[in-house]
Amino acid sequence: MRADLTPEEQRNVRTALKFLRLRSGGWKALARALGLGENTVTNAVYGQKSVNARLSFRVARLAKVGVDDVLAGRFPAVGAC
Repeated sequence: MRADLTPEEQRNVRTALKFLRLRSGGWKALARALGLGENTVTNAVYGQKSVNARLSFRVARLAKVGVDDVLAGRFPAVGAC
């Protein structure tokens, strides 16, 4: 099965998830804010599952940025951490 996103886009979403984890106070809180299970989020972050478009949209919505910013790696901004 082919992934929805390129490897680079998946890396960018993973980076956004790691940033949002810090902002939200942990994986459990982030998963709750995304409306997903904690295992679903951590499996995507650590590469045990592919990142898909649906997760990308949820990340963008939570971050209040465009999905294109997440996919292109413009969120989080360089030096934001």
